[in-house]
Amino acid sequence: MIKLDCSPFFLTPQQEAWVHSSLAAMSTGEKVRQLFCILGDAYAPEDVERLVREGIGGILFRPVRTAAEIREDFRRLDGLARYPLLHAANLEEGGAGAASDGTYFASQLQVAASPDSTDVERFARCCAAEGAAASINWTFSPVSDLDMNFRNPITNCRTYGSDLDKVRAMTVKYVQTVQECGMAACAKHFPGDGVDFRDQHLHPTYNSLSAGAWRESYGAVYRAMIDAGLLSVMVGHICQPAMEAEHDPAVTPQTALPGSMSRGLLTGVLRGELGFNGLIATDATIMGGYTMAMPRSQAVPATFAAGCDMIVFSTDIDEDISFVRRALEDGRLSRERLDEAVTRILALKAKVCGHVIKQHIDAEAWRRTCADNAVTLVKDLDGLLPVSPKRFSTVRLAVVGQDDCWDGSVRALFAEALEKRGFAVEQYDPFADDLHGTEGLPQDRLTLTVLNYPPASNQTTVRPAWCPKHALEIPRFVHEEAIVFMANPYHLQDVPRARTFINAYTATEAAVEAVVEKLCGESAFTGVSPVDPFCGLMDTKL
Repeated sequence: MIKLDCSPFFLTPQQEAWVHSSLAAMSTGEKVRQLFCILGDAYAPEDVERLVREGIGGILFRPVRTAAEIREDFRRLDGLARYPLLHAANLEEGGAGAASDGTYFASQLQVAASPDSTDVERFARCCAAEGAAASINWTFSPVSDLDMNFRNPITNCRTYGSDLDKVRAMTVKYVQTVQECGMAACAKHFPGDGVDFRDQHLHPTYNSLSAGAWRESYGAVYRAMIDAGLLSVMVGHICQPAMEAEHDPAVTPQTALPGSMSRGLLTGVLRGELGFNGLIATDATIMGGYTMAMPRSQAVPATFAAGCDMIVFSTDIDEDISFVRRALEDGRLSRERLDEAVTRILALKAKVCGHVIKQHIDAEAWRRTCADNAVTLVKDLDGLLPVSPKRFSTVRLAVVGQDDCWDGSVRALFAEALEKRGFAVEQYDPFADDLHGTEGLPQDRLTLTVLNYPPASNQTTVRPAWCPKHALEIPRFVHEEAIVFMANPYHLQDVPRARTFINAYTATEAAVEAVVEKLCGESAFTGVSPVDPFCGLMDTKL
């Protein structure tokens, strides 16, 4: 019997009675459908309505519409549902993860770079309040991974860094804050991303730490969040052979299963060793890390049998439902395990569905404060900073990577901030340039090179791709001209001889303004890098 009156649910007798009576009233088909959270945008509106009427458990809509539009969709669908729906979103970077008019507050790594501990609480309150404006009651956050491998293309700025104490403190504060606001947190990606240099969206990846090292790092982070009342965990398609082998000595690195289908990791470690009593959900099962591990007809039932309570996103929802039904009929999945999973889903719904979040936030002011606190000066070997129009009349601005950002154009944002301070701005186009020598370089020109390569799913690296014409944007003449680099904390590996380097973490208008203020000496650099910005390389400090 699952205990619902203790951590993390703490249900009242009335709520507990509702869970049990709802479970008893459900047909097998309704129970099976409760196990799935769908990507609403992947289906025609009439199919979403059908799935809701049939008893689907939760829905996530991509944040491509306004909060009012998404809230209205959920209101309409809730009216069709026999049981409450979980309304999910990825509130990793602010309310922008829920709706198009939400605030893109900051990446988690930017929040971690701030020495002001109130920034993470403000960040979480912004996520909860703006998520609630779109009717969200379940957030797939925080990202609770450790940036142990600076080459990992998917953790990167999404994490709170590599320092165990900081990651543990910030994930706990985020969980406590959003849940105090009435929203369920779902920490990800158990057993932990950031060790491998590859992306689990594309194929299964590995957390290759020893069992002892895992317990002292990722295990310690999850234990702290669980002790703080974490309501749900998202399990990645990440293998952890050492921990799994403790529960099945036959397991080898080659035969280890991703966490999303490993009984040893879910029932043995997460439920058993860490004592987690909340809901376990998979990461998206449309990802290669899931689909490549075993045939889907086996994987879906194996996921629930291993201890997962809910599958997030399906390649074909009706097919996945049929796989569960078949497994119930042939005994691969027990009725008891089905009822356990649905009980936890209903308990989470009893906890958060229908809760109204009302609080005052000042998202724009808070994100500006966080950006000002977080921007980090990594090195300024020649004492170039601060700069002024008297010294450099012109700034040559080179943006490498994406120009688009949440607030518009990176080029336009920098140009506006610099011109406001009296600089003439020259937009650099490497294709309009040619190789040249050094004697004619203008000494009253500052080159500001911005590397904007945000982490994203389905990419194999987060590193600059230089112009095919002689890589003309590289800091070729670092000793002959003034060059400032602004980037995320790991780009120094590709410009190791840059003399002046700033980490801004997130491409937002607030971060751009903070960078320019500090370039001009209007405010001090206070950010502290949550990771090693020198990437452990011997030449990046030169």
